[in-house]
Amino acid sequence: MPRRRGLDTLSKEAKDALLGSLRGNGHGAPEPADSTADVASDPRAPGPTPRRRDPFTDLPELSDIRRQKAAADLLGVANPFFRVHEARAGATTSIDGRVHVNFASYDYLGLNGHPAVAAAARAAIERYGTTVSASRLVAGERPIHRDLERKLAEFLGTEHALAFVSGHATNVGVIGHLMRPQDLVLHDALSHNSVLVGAKLSGAARQHFPHNDLDALDGLLSARRHGHERCLIAVESLYSMDGDHPDLARLIQLRDRYDAWLMVDEAHSLGVLGATGRGLAEEHGIDPSAVDIWMGTLSKTLASCGGYIAGSSALIDYLKFSAPGFIYSVGIPAPVAAAAIAALDVLAAEPERVTKLRANGRQFVDLARASGLDTGTSAGFAVVPVIVGDSLRAVQLSNRLLERGVNVLPIVHPAVPERAARLRFFITADHEPDQIRTAVDAVAEGLTRLTQSGFGIRMAAARANQPNSF
Repeated sequence: MPRRRGLDTLSKEAKDALLGSLRGNGHGAPEPADSTADVASDPRAPGPTPRRRDPFTDLPELSDIRRQKAAADLLGVANPFFRVHEARAGATTSIDGRVHVNFASYDYLGLNGHPAVAAAARAAIERYGTTVSASRLVAGERPIHRDLERKLAEFLGTEHALAFVSGHATNVGVIGHLMRPQDLVLHDALSHNSVLVGAKLSGAARQHFPHNDLDALDGLLSARRHGHERCLIAVESLYSMDGDHPDLARLIQLRDRYDAWLMVDEAHSLGVLGATGRGLAEEHGIDPSAVDIWMGTLSKTLASCGGYIAGSSALIDYLKFSAPGFIYSVGIPAPVAAAAIAALDVLAAEPERVTKLRANGRQFVDLARASGLDTGTSAGFAVVPVIVGDSLRAVQLSNRLLERGVNVLPIVHPAVPERAARLRFFITADHEPDQIRTAVDAVAEGLTRLTQSGFGIRMAAARANQPNSF
């Protein structure tokens, strides 16, 4: 089935009608005011400053967003994004004064707000303040940074680690810095945006291989590796849209055969994969030192913010003294580092949290599949999609679930192909079996009703072609 871009299946007249409805509802660009209408009568007064037209109003890139917004308005579909959460969001959250079961949080092990984590952050503020006020290279280095990096390396089983202020910027900065125009980056088709942006920044040749298809990766390496100096293979250990993971042993074999580097993004797998939450290497029983570059974030299981690279001492020394995204950026705030350290300590001391999370994920997938829901290739860990196959239907299902006290967000085109639009459930260790069962029942019932009614993109297209539909 070919991919559809939003409402690109509409006729030109229908698209124009949709955009016209936006302008009529105040979403279009206002006509600029007449800047000469109120000229001062004093001839010595300076002339009026011409009002500059907003240069972003007519960006072509906005057209798809406006079409999707128009289609949603046409069917009365509310925007599910940027919902305001009024307190700490974990297995439950408060939205508009009402408590909902929450499946939109990365707090996989329930450590955000844990007493030890909160106390560590408060103590760090008292000692260091809320910022280190400088790049670590010049005046921002604190003992707590070194403590965090030491603990990360020990927990992950690597020689060293380096913490960055942003997870997205970690991938962008490190890939963009390590790779060069004469190099090659091969990445999974579902790799995170930060991997793609980093590869583009480097100027290296870049090509994706079909998701988790290591035979295809083998073919690409055979055909292209010899024509480049360095080669980086980039994958995720738990894919954030699908909840599946790659064959690490085979990846290492391909890396060795073709003399490449292997980078594994563990953003969603730290605290999730492996019996004690140490990630993909533990899950597959492989020595972590067999992977060249481990990347991860502090914002999910570790209840903090930022990113890290873990690997050999040589790799970390090189990045620490040369990576622009590290040396030209302020260091991680001390309370953020302290929270991550405390979360690591709790994770190491309480591996039963990982066991509970894995049981919850398995329960969700089993119940969903028994109810006829499409969970794709999810392995039943912390990330479980429910494939809906229509962006407007996914959004409306999310809204209907919110009315029933379940908060889960849709993932729609262009983040995924239109036919793969979905609800994405993040499972935590704090979810209770009854909450999971209630959520699955609500999804199955709501999706059946919307599907039977024909609600979705095609319905919007049909109504857009009716003269009295606005």
